[in-house]
Amino acid sequence: MDPLHLRSAGTSLVISFDSGEAEVIHWGADLGATLPDLAILTAPVPHSAIDARVPAGLLPQASSSWRGRPGLRGHRITDGAAGLDFSSRLRTTSVTADGTTATIVQADDDTGISVESSLTLHDGGLLELRHTITNDGTAPFQVDELATVLPVAPDAVELLDLTGRWCRERHPQRRPIQQGTWVRTGRHGRTGHDSSLLFAAGTAGFGNRHGKVWATHLAWSGNHEQFADTLGDGRTMIGGSELLGPAEVILAPGGSYTTPALFAAYSDRGLDGITEAFYSWFRSRPHHVLPATATGLPAGKARPVVLNTWEAVYFDHNLDTLIELADSAADLGVERFVLDDGWFRGRRSDNAGLGDWYVDETLWPGGLTPLIEAVTSRGMEFGLWVEPEMVNLDSDIARAHPEWIVGPSAVAHKDGGRLPLKWRNQHVIDLVNPEAWQYIYDRIDALLAGNNISYLKWDQNRDLLEHGHGGRSSVHEQTLAAYRLFDELRKAHPGVEIESCSSGGARVDLGILERTDRIWGSDCNDALERQTIQRWTGAVVPPELVGSHIGPTTSHTTARTHDLSFRGITAMFGHFGMEWDVRKVQGRDREELRRLVALYKEHRDLIHSGRRVHADVSDDSLLLHGVVAGAPAAAGTTAALFALVSTRTSAAEEPGRIGIPGLEPDRHYRVEAVFPTAGDTDYSHTFTQTQPPAWPAEGATAGGKFLAEVGLSMPILNPEHALLLKFTAL
Repeated sequence: MDPLHLRSAGTSLVISFDSGEAEVIHWGADLGATLPDLAILTAPVPHSAIDARVPAGLLPQASSSWRGRPGLRGHRITDGAAGLDFSSRLRTTSVTADGTTATIVQADDDTGISVESSLTLHDGGLLELRHTITNDGTAPFQVDELATVLPVAPDAVELLDLTGRWCRERHPQRRPIQQGTWVRTGRHGRTGHDSSLLFAAGTAGFGNRHGKVWATHLAWSGNHEQFADTLGDGRTMIGGSELLGPAEVILAPGGSYTTPALFAAYSDRGLDGITEAFYSWFRSRPHHVLPATATGLPAGKARPVVLNTWEAVYFDHNLDTLIELADSAADLGVERFVLDDGWFRGRRSDNAGLGDWYVDETLWPGGLTPLIEAVTSRGMEFGLWVEPEMVNLDSDIARAHPEWIVGPSAVAHKDGGRLPLKWRNQHVIDLVNPEAWQYIYDRIDALLAGNNISYLKWDQNRDLLEHGHGGRSSVHEQTLAAYRLFDELRKAHPGVEIESCSSGGARVDLGILERTDRIWGSDCNDALERQTIQRWTGAVVPPELVGSHIGPTTSHTTARTHDLSFRGITAMFGHFGMEWDVRKVQGRDREELRRLVALYKEHRDLIHSGRRVHADVSDDSLLLHGVVAGAPAAAGTTAALFALVSTRTSAAEEPGRIGIPGLEPDRHYRVEAVFPTAGDTDYSHTFTQTQPPAWPAEGATAGGKFLAEVGLSMPILNPEHALLLKFTAL
């Protein structure tokens, strides 16, 4: 059987069938249209080893003497006897392909198992891989794990993944690749604050703009594992799998199970090349919300400026106060007003009310209509906070249906069954129960049908620990039921956008992003923390899908105080908004905030359609990141927008010249500081210099290659301050 060769956007994937199974020979740089005889790759056989070459299969298996982590773990259950047919010998039975997509079927008649692998190498170079296992036997087969894996080249010697906690999500960590297995396990029942959005192997010292990188992402919102597995023979596989609980997937004869998709990208241009592959895929989706004027992109809707009421009023809901807040928001240029937690029955704190999705008549005798009409009459959309997957014990629905509350016991809570420990005073409602699922669907459907709501902020504020249905582990089924809830509500209300919020950034993955229009990156609006959170969220997720808000002067979550300029520039590179009682913003601060809103509106089409660029700056106290127009910009248009950010004091007296990457080398640009500028008053606190460089005051003109290779002498920023730079094509 001829080898399979998929090619796209500088990437090749080559699969050989010479061993009888599907083996990935190469995933990486484009190899051109013609392949040599792959026999030249035949490896030697060492002493004290299997007397044959061991293939690195698309599904690594012990039957081929693979001594690393297997692709499939499972067994058959016959007449009460478990553990049978534990080792399959899958061999290729069919291959269909068209150049960028392929379907490979491997089967083992002896164990009665077949696996269909679907592969798509998308136009931007992002590979999508998933497996479907089918039980072709006559007795049940229990799937313990079905992993999606890919090999990386021998020169991948470093591993980068992400970790974190609440209000400090997605921070990078690095380590050398060594023999053994590095496993990142998520047992949260949701993606988790510490989950690795990106799992990347690369050449020594790979950075933002240099080095070879092989990276994966598992598109799943439940329990999962991601791993790098390095064998004694030097081969390394990276991949991931759903982490299944005990007996969560038992296939009846003829039954199937499909893995979450593994998305994978290769780059020879560092991490920014990986980001380009993911952004290309996101922005090519038919349902992706795109800027209406983005060059070469289908028409869409600009991402509106948001005001969320949480840090403005918390649970103190009062119609007059909220209308005052709406007035103030509209005056600033806000386009979407979102009413957060506290609007439904019994909700005066986080102790009660979850699950009772009825408007509280004592707070809202006229329903939400007076507020909605006040908001929409001021030219803004109205959004509403919900948390459909959770329930408080102090709620009417919990008292009426205690059997709908998730617990580990086969005995329902109403009959004395044990519940997991509380988390934020709440429990999980059992969406696997058809009656509970239907109740939640009906309540949210009624809210959307009965009110002019354009947007749902969909929260999920606890881990799913000891999560069971009928006494059996059910995270897998709960995740699928939650997906179905999103899907059905979107079908019923296609004009309503949905934000995925989960204690901030605890459910950020491509599984949930197939069903939502943005994610809330973190509950932390501290601009310094947000610099790292947004940089690494943006490694995979485009800025138009990441909520990024200006919070109060002193952060609600860290008590750190920042100037409005730093908070505003930080929020600019996302889906911009405010989480603040803006009624209290007056005088110079109000004018500055109005200006920031206008700057976002001026540049949002560029921010939400261009290439993300991160400079490799030698001074680790400084960051330089921005967005560059994806197609050659017409003369006189903004071609790039960059932020220079100082995170702390530097060892050097001055930053020196910093190169500006990503511009067209043969194009000339006018560069100017647009915020703060030399004409602004009272910005001395942003800088610590006796005399600034010459160019920020008057602007400067230079070629793209000069700006990249020589750079600009940068102002000396005080710690935790930033400067916004605009590049106009000439």
